[in-house]
Amino acid sequence: MKITSIDALQLPSGGKGASSRGAWSPVLVRINTDEGICGWGEAGLAYGKGWRAGMGMIQDFAEQIIGMDPMNIEQIWETIFRKTFWGMGGGTVVCAAMSAIDIALFDIKGKAFGVPVYQLLGGKTNDNIRVYASQVQFNWGTNLTKQMLTEPEEYAEVTLKCIEEGYDCIKVDPILISSTSSASWHIRGPLQYHVIKTVYDRVAAMRKAGGEELDIIIEMHSNTDTTAAIQIAQVLEPLRIFYYEEPAHPLNTENFTEIKKKTNIPIATGERIYTRQGYRPFLEKRLIDVVQPDLCLCGGLSEAKKICDMAWTYDSNVQIHVCGSPISKAAALQIEGAIPNFLIHEHHQRALDPLNRASCKYDYQPVKGKYKIPDIPGIGQEPSEECLAAANIQTIAKRLPYMK
Repeated sequence: MKITSIDALQLPSGGKGASSRGAWSPVLVRINTDEGICGWGEAGLAYGKGWRAGMGMIQDFAEQIIGMDPMNIEQIWETIFRKTFWGMGGGTVVCAAMSAIDIALFDIKGKAFGVPVYQLLGGKTNDNIRVYASQVQFNWGTNLTKQMLTEPEEYAEVTLKCIEEGYDCIKVDPILISSTSSASWHIRGPLQYHVIKTVYDRVAAMRKAGGEELDIIIEMHSNTDTTAAIQIAQVLEPLRIFYYEEPAHPLNTENFTEIKKKTNIPIATGERIYTRQGYRPFLEKRLIDVVQPDLCLCGGLSEAKKICDMAWTYDSNVQIHVCGSPISKAAALQIEGAIPNFLIHEHHQRALDPLNRASCKYDYQPVKGKYKIPDIPGIGQEPSEECLAAANIQTIAKRLPYMK
């Protein structure tokens, strides 16, 4: 089997992400072969600023691997890493393109063997997997009259809404949305009293509404610095937080060392950490209790499996980061079905959006806070014909080796 062409696609969305993230623009790859089997993958750049770069990088890397055997996934990963010059530089855009290609190769291999990808990763370890409702500060559901929650009563209401749907775990960023008061809302450095009180009151309202059995994940999106993250952790600790996500940016592990020393809340991060090399210092210093690799950014399924195995060595659990099209969700479910240190699946508010759900053939949604692992060969997902007809597609069908 040989790779004959590779398509880079930007899916139409019709929707927008949060104001700080820009338009919602999922970037996919389709790898085509001479045996008529194609594979789908995704670059994790649907939000933020970077999807155009992702589209271009996929095309550049495609030129390097046309004609190769798609069954040789490790060889292709190493070829991109070693022979494109920038592959060894890493970073968000480079790793996103590598990830998209790697996921698509696993999809081809699963289809060729007639098995779901989890069988290629060691077989099924988990099936009826636990799910949490993610980013409830933007409310929960569709056709919402209000999406930016400010008052503690609103945080209590969204908690009850999630519980009614069967979730026993939710994630919230309690500091992202400023209060309705006219006071300043600075969230780095020593925090003013009204910021700390607002954050505490929101989470306390959720704890009271949800009861002691509800697990609450606190998300900071790396918007806080070390000082502010420690202050928030210490004030929220009595509310029994399940884990504390991205309290600071991951570019300096020493910041995490300081946060880890000053809180008893388990620490999670990983969506902006790439490849085994990126995770190594965090794991060696035992800074992450819950690793959160994004399959569409960390290097793909093959790299994520290695990261999860490294985490297992250090007794760290895994929550795959999922915030993309249904392609990314399907791939996440496959690896979550295989790894023994799986903790919980992220069901993002974005995954409820009707346009996002309609972009692919299968609409996987949790039932009463649980997911079954799909048994369709490959990753078990592909774009709908309607979505493909409206997509921006760039095709590479010729090998152009890198020369320096």
